[in-house]
Amino acid sequence: MFDHKSESLFDTRSPPPADLVSELLLGMRLNGLNYRRIQMTPPFGLGFGKGEGRAQFHFVAKGPVFLTLAHGTVHALDTHDAVLLPRGGEHALLSAPDLASRDIITYEANPLCASVGAITACNNDTCRTNDALIFSGCMEFDLGGMHPLVALMPEVMRVGTLLGRQPEILPMLEAMERETRLERAGFAGILARLADVVSASIVRGWVECGCGDATGWVDALRDPRLGRVIAALHREPGREWTVAELAAEMGSSRSVFAERFLEVTGMTPVRYLTELRMRLAAQWIGRDRMPIETAAHRLGYGSQAAFSRAFKRVVGRSPGAIRAPAP
Repeated sequence: MFDHKSESLFDTRSPPPADLVSELLLGMRLNGLNYRRIQMTPPFGLGFGKGEGRAQFHFVAKGPVFLTLAHGTVHALDTHDAVLLPRGGEHALLSAPDLASRDIITYEANPLCASVGAITACNNDTCRTNDALIFSGCMEFDLGGMHPLVALMPEVMRVGTLLGRQPEILPMLEAMERETRLERAGFAGILARLADVVSASIVRGWVECGCGDATGWVDALRDPRLGRVIAALHREPGREWTVAELAAEMGSSRSVFAERFLEVTGMTPVRYLTELRMRLAAQWIGRDRMPIETAAHRLGYGSQAAFSRAFKRVVGRSPGAIRAPAP
């Protein structure tokens, strides 16, 4: 399969209410862990995914480049193209379709600054005008309470589908191209920050345009009455919500609310709230190093033992096991 632009990703269904989108996107974080400025003389093939199971961002400062996925789909990328693979996965960047690839981690990367390295593979040790230029980043994609959206996103999200609605992104892409090509003082850090902003813009554009053809959980966001319930749960995850209170948020009877919530989200309100709490707890404890007792209290648990049992049931590990090591 050969995909040029995937125009349908952003415009197929009605979007969720704007205020709900804004509220839920407040917790979105895209943190770059490892960036690379890549200059390659064709023919070349770079493999990604085997050792980096996180979101992946690629910007083409000078193309063409072909993105191939593990199942065979090919996306043609040219200069100024940017793509986000929200779930990562095995893929390759090639100078021409059907070329073999070599794992990116086998190339030596010369450090440019913290978290940014440079890979240069030019024929005869001389870089030529027809070399491809790429800026690539491995990212920690954290949506907090919006985590269900990650599984519903397309494999590949392209910035080109956004430019008609968000023309302000184009100057950022042009700036990325200049910084990648000219290598001015401080360019590596500037590129890393621009990559974060462009990636976040791609995610926001997908949500604002209705989440493509995603169904299930997203339908709760599209339903104005259920959307109010979802927003209330995300605003106050530590509150001891009752079915009656949530039904009142929706403006319906308890039975109608419970049936509709289960039909759309695939889970009961109690299960949804528990999973939301544990996703937030994993974020607070694992990334922010919040004390377990504090997280338990903030999420409405009077007993740390009860919180730990719920956490392990949902996450599969104890709260202490997911804590990030001290820097």
